[in-house]
Amino acid sequence: MARHRAKSALAAVLIAASGVLVTGTADAAPPPPQLVPHPAQLTARPGVFTLSPSAKIQVTTRHAAAPAELLADTLRPSTGFRLPVTDRLGHTGIVFAGGADRKVGPEGYQLDVTPRQVVIRANTAAGHFNGVATLRQLLPAKAEAKRKQPGPWQVRGASITDFPRYHHRGAMLDVSRHFFTTDQVKRYVDQLATFKVNYFHLHLSDDQGWRLEIKSWPELTKIGGSTEVGGRTGRLYYTQQQYKDLVAHAASRGITVIPEFDMPGHTNAAQASYAELNCDGQKRPLYTGIEVGFSSLCINNDVTYRFVEDVVREVSAITPGPYFHLGGDEAHSTSDADYQTFMDRALPIVKKYGKTTVGWHEFVKTTTDTSVVPQFWGTKTTNADVAAAAQRGNKVLMSPANRVYLDMKYDKNTALGLSWAGYIEVKDAYSWNPGAYLDGVGEASVRGVEAPLWTETLRTTADVEHMAFPRLPVAAELGWAPASVHDWERFAPRLGAQAPRWEAMGIGYYASPQVPWRK
Repeated sequence: MARHRAKSALAAVLIAASGVLVTGTADAAPPPPQLVPHPAQLTARPGVFTLSPSAKIQVTTRHAAAPAELLADTLRPSTGFRLPVTDRLGHTGIVFAGGADRKVGPEGYQLDVTPRQVVIRANTAAGHFNGVATLRQLLPAKAEAKRKQPGPWQVRGASITDFPRYHHRGAMLDVSRHFFTTDQVKRYVDQLATFKVNYFHLHLSDDQGWRLEIKSWPELTKIGGSTEVGGRTGRLYYTQQQYKDLVAHAASRGITVIPEFDMPGHTNAAQASYAELNCDGQKRPLYTGIEVGFSSLCINNDVTYRFVEDVVREVSAITPGPYFHLGGDEAHSTSDADYQTFMDRALPIVKKYGKTTVGWHEFVKTTTDTSVVPQFWGTKTTNADVAAAAQRGNKVLMSPANRVYLDMKYDKNTALGLSWAGYIEVKDAYSWNPGAYLDGVGEASVRGVEAPLWTETLRTTADVEHMAFPRLPVAAELGWAPASVHDWERFAPRLGAQAPRWEAMGIGYYASPQVPWRK
């Protein structure tokens, strides 16, 4: 017996899936769960927790109410259990509690699985949402199904202490080139939440379409929101109420929406709606192609800045999050002097309405304000303007097009997408380090990682999912997991283990031959 106890007490230390400490006893050393993103610390524990039909989800701290409801809403259809959310603490079931170790920070959590309980401890709602995302992956894949499935609903014993590498873990969806309904966008948001993505960047205007009602400029949607790439016509925009509902839906998953209205270029839809936005006073024809760089607002006309202010004012009033994305990319029809003039007038407007400007990295050359966020989307590892901004103190959002643009083709045989930034197979999307990628932009200067998805060639939800999966989870891994776990040979099996879960969710992913998919 003494030898047995000594053996049980001896920790079997593994560097599982990469260099993050994973521990377990010699008596119970099952393989670690295949989580994406990988947690900061994972300890295997003996025993199994089984979710029972009488289980309750117990909330002991106010900020955990929404995460608890999200978990209940996820599990009720597949289990058939009632899973009431209650503030009455029992001795079994799933418990949301405060009092997490301060080292997990505002977004981290601790998750402990014993045969009697699953306890998620966090100090904020964000931490609890992230704990929910992990628990969902610890449960059987069929837990994600929308119809009742047979049990049992078991979770292996574990203790997890987890927190993100970067604060900003984002994804962007372009609804301007091709329009997507609120239900389609909500589906994508729901998918983001399963990988701890916490910012959803919604690209709401471009040459092909203006997608959000602006009450002081109604023709923007009546005309500018009437068509898309390829020429389809209709009511292709969101009312402000629909947008508010979408923002609230994202918030109920722990995700903050960042609205983008691209200026001073990519503005043909606005210029087709109002003649006064053009220097010659003539409306532009609607555009349904995919070329870029041909449009520009009239920079030296005061009505342009009344337009900008009205848009920023109305959108800011219905956007609780702190950011407004001003675009600023590919303004090839705007001179450098005019571009500077525009930003000199537009950036203070964003600040006036209480928002922090995010923009594609070109804009950062026009300002020394260290609070603004340049989003790097280039394909080279040098950019003097971004490096200078980082040296001043700006935090850079990393979206290199040849690594994380989800609309790039996987290879030459991919039917969807474009290839101007190159082909991006799954290993290519993974094989870079956000904190050491761009010269002059070190780890401390990186705000996070965002994976944009442009929709020139994407028309349906199936198209979106084929291009986003599995590369979206790759970007989430890079944004959350410790740098020490970065190893393709160990990551690929973790990614492949997600396949049954995606199938249960009805996600039509690209089965890359580079990944050992679990069936």
